[in-house]
Amino acid sequence: MNLRTEYEVALAAVTRASLLTRSLQSELAGQAMSKGDRSPVTLADYCSQMLICREISLAFPNDGIIAEEHSQDLLEGKAPGMAEQIVAIARREADPAADLQLAFAWIDHGRDVTSSRQWVLDPIDGTKGFLRGGQFAVALGLMIDGKVVLGMLGCPNLIHDASHSGCILGATLGGGTRQHALDDPLLFRAISTSTVGSGPELSFVESVESGHSDHSTQDLLKDRLGAAQAEPVRIDSQAKYAVVARGEAAVYLRLQSPKTPDYRQKIWDHAAGVLVLTEAGGRATDQFGAELDFSAGATMRNNTGVVATNGVCHDEVIATLQELQK
Repeated sequence: MNLRTEYEVALAAVTRASLLTRSLQSELAGQAMSKGDRSPVTLADYCSQMLICREISLAFPNDGIIAEEHSQDLLEGKAPGMAEQIVAIARREADPAADLQLAFAWIDHGRDVTSSRQWVLDPIDGTKGFLRGGQFAVALGLMIDGKVVLGMLGCPNLIHDASHSGCILGATLGGGTRQHALDDPLLFRAISTSTVGSGPELSFVESVESGHSDHSTQDLLKDRLGAAQAEPVRIDSQAKYAVVARGEAAVYLRLQSPKTPDYRQKIWDHAAGVLVLTEAGGRATDQFGAELDFSAGATMRNNTGVVATNGVCHDEVIATLQELQK
């Protein structure tokens, strides 16, 4: 499958959105509004989605897009002045003649399109981390016939190397994973996961937000695997997938929280990160070892939780989890 054009479009779009959101992170200083589900959303979320969806609409006008944000939340007036700010950024970053109608059309582009090709977008994954000045990710994936075939993770605050801050990790199915420098995307290298199988070197990457996983089971798991003494890496967003893909941690768990037994993951929280990880040599399943199903709509209703590893330790992690869940 030749996805060269899709990769180039995705890389360019995620680069633009990542640079913009990084510049907005310090400017917004914690400013956000609450959506209907009480989750926070910022000006940067909408502007990131607007830029990326616009690029997809120009390159692939018939493709569908499953994206987290919707202009309806802005129309409800929960954040006075935000719509005007979005138009100002649309004029600066995309089209000097843009108005509110056009900006909203870009934000919502592809939402109702039925197609075998569906882009999956989280314009800012880890909004709480973004608001704290921490890690966040711009996550874009492409599904064809329900299978993720391309993943692009913009991690504006994750160091590329000693000379470049910010990186973008891109992957295509069967093509491996590359890490690009955010400020120079033509500078890239192939990356791969670690080879740690078990024991005290088996490091975990964990969410800063405690409500995102079942941390008590996670602690028991680490103890069983002999990894209880390893200091976890704590960061927000799908940047956790990037950390495992780069070999800096071996395990990322998003276990079903007993506080929310009916909750199911959203595809935009995992699609891009999972492909970036698996193409770097890792594995990702749900917490019972079932393959992840991204084809059932916006919600991963056929899976419970997510277990992502370097691949080497995956079977042992799943087997130990099953023992703990009996």
